Amino acid sequence: MTAADALVVETAVAETSVVETAVTEVAAADATVTDTVTPNAFAGLGVHPLVVKALEAFEYNTPTPVQAEAIPPALEGRDILATAETGTGKTAAFMLPALTRTIDLPRLGVAAPRVLVLAPTRELAKQVTDAARKYAKFMKYNIVDVVGGMPYRDQLRLLSRAVDVMVATPGRLLDHVSRNRIDLSAVEVLILDEADRMLDMGFLDDVETIAKCCPDNRQTLLFTATLDRRMAQLAGNLLRNPVRVAVESATTAVNVEQRLHHADDMDHKRRLLKHFADLPEVGKAIIFAATKRDADALAEELSDAGHAAAALHGDMDQFKRNRTLQRLRTGQVRLLVATDVAARGIDVRDITHVINFDLPRSAEDYVHRIGRTGRAGASGVAVSFAARADRDALFRIERYTGTRLDIHVVPGLEPQRPFQTGGGGRPAGRPGGRPGGGNGGGYNKKPWVRNANGGAEGGKPNGAPGGRPQGRPMNRNEHGRSDHARNEHGGHARRDSQGGKPAHRASKW
Repeated sequence: MTAADALVVETAVAETSVVETAVTEVAAADATVTDTVTPNAFAGLGVHPLVVKALEAFEYNTPTPVQAEAIPPALEGRDILATAETGTGKTAAFMLPALTRTIDLPRLGVAAPRVLVLAPTRELAKQVTDAARKYAKFMKYNIVDVVGGMPYRDQLRLLSRAVDVMVATPGRLLDHVSRNRIDLSAVEVLILDEADRMLDMGFLDDVETIAKCCPDNRQTLLFTATLDRRMAQLAGNLLRNPVRVAVESATTAVNVEQRLHHADDMDHKRRLLKHFADLPEVGKAIIFAATKRDADALAEELSDAGHAAAALHGDMDQFKRNRTLQRLRTGQVRLLVATDVAARGIDVRDITHVINFDLPRSAEDYVHRIGRTGRAGASGVAVSFAARADRDALFRIERYTGTRLDIHVVPGLEPQRPFQTGGGGRPAGRPGGRPGGGNGGGYNKKPWVRNANGGAEGGKPNGAPGGRPQGRPMNRNEHGRSDHARNEHGGHARRDSQGGKPAHRASKW
């Protein structure tokens, strides 16, 4: 960063407090499963009791560093400028104080949303919406998402009654605002999630227009993975004397080999899992599934195939969980199928493989998962199965860890629909730059190289332009991809054979 750039950043965040927090390595942070019940620390941060009750319902008791640093000043009504990667717990860092601050205050507008969250893609918007509904489980809040791809009739139905929390992509929201379908004049909290990615996708003008539609005295929380000159200027325009929060992402163990296998559908995943379960070099392994039901089903299938397998998930009482872990330690169980919540306290040193049957939603959970192997100086292997629908999750994992996952193929189990990773056009790398998720370029491109700004450059074809103009690009949907053209009605044209809908999970699951 030049001296001029540094001055812009310094001006944008002048008179703010700076908090530098590092996320420690997973192996050092993990604790053995015990019967000890940890008090919910969110109550101590000032989070509303109804929100704390919801957190306790899914065993969320301990704040992450970004939550511990951002929630208290946000509850005081301060604007926040937070530098935090996906997977650090940033969704709760902005949503918990937003819910807490609005729950006991009278509504200012009849139908206008009280909390507005802007997200760059519909996938991220859906994740934020789902999380908000979980946190507001015991609150009578109407939480809706306004994104491209949803029929207008369905959105108008959702907007027919007063909205408490609205999660939206910039383009679709502005469309509704321009038609006077959504009123932003009573927004109390404006949140920008992955603001750097929105700028990279050309949404700068849209974001600033939306902000101008909101009250001047609103609270603004801006979360970004990087802080460059453009972001500093945006922060200077939208934030008032913000509190600065900076959190570094966790790093993956260098002695863990990370492999990626493309899977066409759930049956393909099962055949890949059977292949690895049969390999003699796979000693003790932890297989991660998305749900408790999946964990039980996979463990049963593996047991029926003759493997010493067991499930571990939150529906099991503490005695049964401890007994299952003891059987894993003693070798009575070789393959443990677990969910993320249940696996948080696993401390078994001789795990040779971690297999992600389902990718986690959180990149931080990915780091936690693969940290179960390669301990105490030993080497380990982390294998991930990913379908086309997992492209955004892969993008977040690669950006968070700064590592591109190597693609592997099992002879006889080759994918029929290999795909490129990419999550909406975010440039590869961060300022100063270790490599990131790529500019939608995917795999098998040229090696990472440094660009003129010191960042990493992905595999652009020869002659491609070096950057995007500010303002919203034409023919670009809210995924940030240009592979879907608009049809004559303004909707998305049918995807080609490489962009079809992902296969649904088999009914047996």
